[in-house]
Amino acid sequence: MSENKKQKFVYDFTEGNRDLKDLLGGKGANLAEMTNLGLPVPPGFTITTEACKVYLDSGTEPAPLREEVTAHLDALEQKMGKKLGQADDPLLVSVRSGAKFSMPGMMDTVLNIGLSDASVKGLAKQSGDERFAWDSYRRLIQMFGKTVLGVDGELFEDALEAAKKAKKVTVDTDLDAPELQKLVKQFKKIVKTEAGRDFPQDPREQMDLAITAVFDSWNGDRAKLYRRQERIPGDLGTAVNVCSMVFGNLGPDSGTGVAFTRDPASGHAGVYGDYLQNAQGEDVVAGIRNTVPLADLENIDKKSYDQLMQIMETLETHYKDLCDIEFTIERGQLWMLQTRVGKRTAAAAFRIATQLVDQGLIDEAEALQRVNGAQLAQLMFPRFDEDAKIEKLARGIAASPGAAVGKAVFDSYTAIKWSRSGEKVILIRRETNPDDLDGMIAAEGILTSRGGKTSHAAVVARGMGKTCVCGAEELEVDTKRRRMTAPGGVVIEEGDVVSIDGSSGKVYLGEVPVVPSPVVEYFEGRMHAGAEEAGELVAAVHRIMSFADGKRRLRVRANADNAEDALRARRFGAQGIGLCRTEHMFLGERREMVEKLILADTDDEREEALKELLPLQKKDFVELFEAMDGLPVTVRLLDPPLHEFLPDITELSVRVALAESRKDANENDLRLLQAVHKLHEQNPMLGLRGVRLGLVIPGLFTMQVRAIAEAAAERKAAKGDPRAEIMIPLVGTVQELEIVKDEADQVIAEIEAATGIDLKLTIGTMIELPRAALTAGQIAEAAQFFSFGTNDLTQTVWGFSRDDVEASFFTAYLEKGIFGVSPFETIDKDGVGTLVKYAVEQGRKTRPDLKLGVCGEHGGDPESVHFFHEVGLDYVSCSPFRIPVARLEAGRAAAASLGSDSR
Repeated sequence: MSENKKQKFVYDFTEGNRDLKDLLGGKGANLAEMTNLGLPVPPGFTITTEACKVYLDSGTEPAPLREEVTAHLDALEQKMGKKLGQADDPLLVSVRSGAKFSMPGMMDTVLNIGLSDASVKGLAKQSGDERFAWDSYRRLIQMFGKTVLGVDGELFEDALEAAKKAKKVTVDTDLDAPELQKLVKQFKKIVKTEAGRDFPQDPREQMDLAITAVFDSWNGDRAKLYRRQERIPGDLGTAVNVCSMVFGNLGPDSGTGVAFTRDPASGHAGVYGDYLQNAQGEDVVAGIRNTVPLADLENIDKKSYDQLMQIMETLETHYKDLCDIEFTIERGQLWMLQTRVGKRTAAAAFRIATQLVDQGLIDEAEALQRVNGAQLAQLMFPRFDEDAKIEKLARGIAASPGAAVGKAVFDSYTAIKWSRSGEKVILIRRETNPDDLDGMIAAEGILTSRGGKTSHAAVVARGMGKTCVCGAEELEVDTKRRRMTAPGGVVIEEGDVVSIDGSSGKVYLGEVPVVPSPVVEYFEGRMHAGAEEAGELVAAVHRIMSFADGKRRLRVRANADNAEDALRARRFGAQGIGLCRTEHMFLGERREMVEKLILADTDDEREEALKELLPLQKKDFVELFEAMDGLPVTVRLLDPPLHEFLPDITELSVRVALAESRKDANENDLRLLQAVHKLHEQNPMLGLRGVRLGLVIPGLFTMQVRAIAEAAAERKAAKGDPRAEIMIPLVGTVQELEIVKDEADQVIAEIEAATGIDLKLTIGTMIELPRAALTAGQIAEAAQFFSFGTNDLTQTVWGFSRDDVEASFFTAYLEKGIFGVSPFETIDKDGVGTLVKYAVEQGRKTRPDLKLGVCGEHGGDPESVHFFHEVGLDYVSCSPFRIPVARLEAGRAAAASLGSDSR
């Protein structure tokens, strides 16, 4: 308690700055920063995230908090020359959440605190606008009732709709003061009935309850879901901002809006945003009234427009980034309510990063921190074929790009249910609100008939990288009847397939064919960076990738098993093959040869089977070495359980039983069944596989080594430059590796002697068992390189069978927050990562020049690539289509570790 007394829990806007986001949250830190810049910010104060943490941990606010809030409220009242909620001329405040990371609409806000039955009359008199006063009061009761007292928000919405219907109007601005007075009475009755208490008339009680509600909203369902989706830590807490109210609903010379310093969808410079006359901020974000483009403000209020344009330029130059701004105009006076670095689409992120470099605001290292691999992956998704013959239904606002196809659904529950059944869905709403978040996550894309680029649907979709079309006003959405009507009377029922293009805003009936992304065409060499079709986007990607390749220390290789994949990987920028899985070469027609090898009873039969396989393996390697000429190729010797090459035990048993009943049993089937029974394992992933196969089946690994060596010799004789590396899988002890390595060295020496060619083949191992990681120092005595097989290492560290657990209980683990993300998707740094780090340290102690890489799918995961950079690996290896992402993230990791002068 004594520590709490020493701690400062409340900061005036004049006391903070943008570097205090951990303490003041993003909103509070940026309000303080704008105040410091001399911009017109309504006075106020911020309650820190530390106060929230104390409240969430103990269930009570820290003891000094009330006293500090009172002191800051007194100072605010003196500054404004009025008291909170006083009857004749009330000071009103807003109470708004503000976490470190932007969580749009996920936590609570209450406006107009301080209004009561007495002060509403004073506000009417002071403002000279009775309608405005009663409209503000009904908004307070509605927000407070839903947010603080837990009243079902639809009850207020239904009452508001009934009032508009009774007057035969469609917008709430057409309700006059007497009608709003009646609505206030109805709202108060709803509160009394549903909450079991009267709406509080004491303004301080209103404020204190609202502050507590904001703290509580940090652990609300939608906030927790959003944090899981965006990987935001759950222990940060939220700050609370108490700000003196300014009013955009004071008539036609007032209004509210959201502005961006650049287009968040494309990244282009210009005037972007939405404005709504005679409204408060939630009207814009909620999308319940259609806005006008921000550019129209120039004709509505040129003085405020010019001031806003100047402020936007000041903020973008100051923050050196796209800024997202909320503002209110109160009777011609412009007020800034919030700024933050704006969420943007993947295309905008790449364009803006290069634009800011050209403007001299940031350097190349900082440009790499403004984009990420997930955004690059989005740009590589296919896009709709504009030339396809398909029925266009409507066109809305292109809010978040992508090509999304799915069955129409009209509520979040159905979106989740159908998605879990394997259906792709498009969530269609008049407008979304924070309660729709889980449905938005489940859907392929979101379509709304109301709202603009700054509506809830647009902002959240952009943050998630989800395709979104907003404000398709031509569409009439009827959520109760679960249908949508398009111009011409076309009716789309729930379950009908629709396609939405978040890049153009077009909405189509049925499934639209897709074509490759121009970014993929660029990476594959089918389009150069300046090609007209690719335009600015591909040029921006080209420049960012050049920055990344210039900065990165990690090399990027591919997981590829044939020449075709290898050539594709090389076009994508692969610097070698980090994993060639030779078991993939034994499928198809060669399966019978493997069966023959398994069934061999004598050395002669085994030798004959291996002799058949040798030329086929050699041909595979010749083609692979030719495709990757001059680059390293790591060949993993046969790894999977041997029974995978044999028939299913049940099917074979039935076949043999039927044959025996007919007395025409096939001798080969009987021998095969015996072999299958002999090799059958309860847990084959922990059985006879990897190095164990090479030790148990004489000649298997030496045949593969011979094929590799002969292929390398043939390529060298043809003036090629093969750089083969032989990898022994599933080693658990150095003795296993030494035995196989000795045999391999003999074969290699034999072929070098016969050809007179120095093959320079290296031999290493996969580190995919905990014991291998823990004894890495010993294993490095025999290994010239390590490649971490993090897929198997994750399975063996966790005791998970990937094929089983992902389908059975991973969803529950993710929902309960046990996992932030699957450990098979992003490396588990604390467990698996600790073993990797230890193996790196011990391996390099024994052999300082030990080459280190990773070949599990983690090699293409953005977050994991940063970890591999930090622990000192030499390369990562991943599937061909993930190579550009790995290259980018390797560059970002290097730039982050070096730091940037512009940050």
